[in-house]
Amino acid sequence: MSAFRSMLVVVAGLALLIGSSRATATADPQYPVPYDLFVQDSVRDPYGSAAGSNDWNCVPSAAHPEPVVLLHGLGANRFNMFTTISPLLANEGYCVFAPTFGENASLPAPFDSVGGLGRLEDSAAEVGEFVERVRTATGAQKVSIVGVSEGTLVGNYYVKYFGGAHVVDKFVSLGPAWRGTLGTGPNGDGQWILDLAPDDARTLIPFCAGCPQGLPASDFLAKLWASDAGSYGGLYAPSVTYTNIMTRYDQLVIPYTSGYAEAPNATNIFVQDECSLDFSDHLAIAASRVATGHVLNALDSESTRAVPCVLVTPFHGG
Repeated sequence: MSAFRSMLVVVAGLALLIGSSRATATADPQYPVPYDLFVQDSVRDPYGSAAGSNDWNCVPSAAHPEPVVLLHGLGANRFNMFTTISPLLANEGYCVFAPTFGENASLPAPFDSVGGLGRLEDSAAEVGEFVERVRTATGAQKVSIVGVSEGTLVGNYYVKYFGGAHVVDKFVSLGPAWRGTLGTGPNGDGQWILDLAPDDARTLIPFCAGCPQGLPASDFLAKLWASDAGSYGGLYAPSVTYTNIMTRYDQLVIPYTSGYAEAPNATNIFVQDECSLDFSDHLAIAASRVATGHVLNALDSESTRAVPCVLVTPFHGG
């Protein structure tokens, strides 16, 4: 009888141990991942953060020691652009952070929460300050960046001119516009707009000083591409690994190949090359299972996984 009781104690102990192990394994926060750019968190706070981001007590794991900084596009912010990417990365064990940069404080609420309106050089400086805050809070030596649209230009300007080359490991771009966009007019370079006003277009678009800086003929892009001894072709910092993820149905980055730039440290991906079901436009690429699958592989090249091929609709995601 005593042996039987001892066996019960052992079995009960094992049950408690297994139960406590499961509790520990599932104790980490798990966030729903809506593959829909317009599905917001329940709070719908334009001044808030997307699920899984900006936890300043986050401790980087051994598997993912580098925090990921998310940089939004024109007219977006840290909340509404990353309702898919932020929880996805957090669920993978990354410490995720996202600023809103380039706001116009003179606009009435809630429009003062709209980012990407300021001069892109100023936004790049803001990103640099934010990255240092992330590194201080987490103790991380380096970070990785995931930028969307204008966020790619701002982020890489930070890399080239504000010291980011020393602290950025991987730079993943969604819908990049390295050569600018909306190249309309007789010469196809947007110069007809720049001729109307200075490069920051304060007199043309007073509420969006950064808007014309994404045109192919802008001084900003000329400086971003400026060649020096420490860059590949002028655009890339050699110490950073770049991945450009693009869609052939991009209706805002024109031509869609604007984000394609070859270099030894750069990988260029068109989502349709591997999945003809992905009809992502410029917006939906931030909520595409296909595109975000490539993001995960770019951030962790040692643990690559199969990228899903599913139907992704324009303006929506999937």
